[in-house]
Amino acid sequence: ITNGVSVYTTIRLRDDADGLVFRAGEGVGTVTRPGMSLPVGEPSINQGPRELIRRVVAEMTGREDTGAEVTIAIPAGTELAKRTLNPVLGIEGGISVIGTTGVLRPMSEEAFKDSLVPQIDVARAAGEEVLVFVPGKIGQRIALSLGISQKAIIETSNFIGFMLERAAERGTKGVLILGHTGKLVKIAAGIFHTHNRMADARLETLAAYAAAEGLSQTDVRAVLASNTTEDALAVIASAGLAERVCAVIAARVRIRAERYLFGKMKVGAVMVNFAGEILGVDEQARAFADACGWRLNA
Repeated sequence: ITNGVSVYTTIRLRDDADGLVFRAGEGVGTVTRPGMSLPVGEPSINQGPRELIRRVVAEMTGREDTGAEVTIAIPAGTELAKRTLNPVLGIEGGISVIGTTGVLRPMSEEAFKDSLVPQIDVARAAGEEVLVFVPGKIGQRIALSLGISQKAIIETSNFIGFMLERAAERGTKGVLILGHTGKLVKIAAGIFHTHNRMADARLETLAAYAAAEGLSQTDVRAVLASNTTEDALAVIASAGLAERVCAVIAARVRIRAERYLFGKMKVGAVMVNFAGEILGVDEQARAFADACGWRLNA
């Protein structure tokens, strides 16, 4: 995201400073919530860049204990931050300065996954015991409309399994997975990396569960021939089976997810369409909703 972006660093030597003091210049964010690796009030300049700067200052001055004020400015950072998770994490005013080498490289999948995890730490530090996993912005909007606190909402992208494991490791009481049919049917089939290049089988999964609930052979073929899961659900709905099939899939998501975690954490599931209408809710999701005051009306 910072490829080709100008970064300005100003270093002012100070005899009264104990080592280096970092300041956020234009476009660099400030930490405003606990749970991050930096204390509240600090500029969002991670330890990797701080250490690199310390080494450079020590090399330039010939002293390890040089006192100086270091201000980093990224003028484009305020706009760039809107394309990151900083607003969710409570990092205000701009982008974060992260990394380990100072050399810009394309972000790997592992690095992207790791960048999602601080959301969990911030939510846990805010006292949220039940987290709500959503794939992206659409899920976030729907979750908010159901009375779910912004602080509890975690964007997972396609990495459902990875994020479930990280939440369980942190002693989270439970997770509600809220997502579109296209995502949840994959989880119901045991697919925990939901990118379509990894695995798909959405229509096949819907067809199997619908057939088990009594969908005719002709309609099963229509489901398999559908372009999208919403088209497939329309076929199932026309047979009067949508409510039953969606409830079964939501329950299966819970079973699969808890099995994936070896029972370390409770998991509930809510399946929605793009309009935000609830299609399926499992019993654990209802229990979470009752405890947390969410509005799950399906």
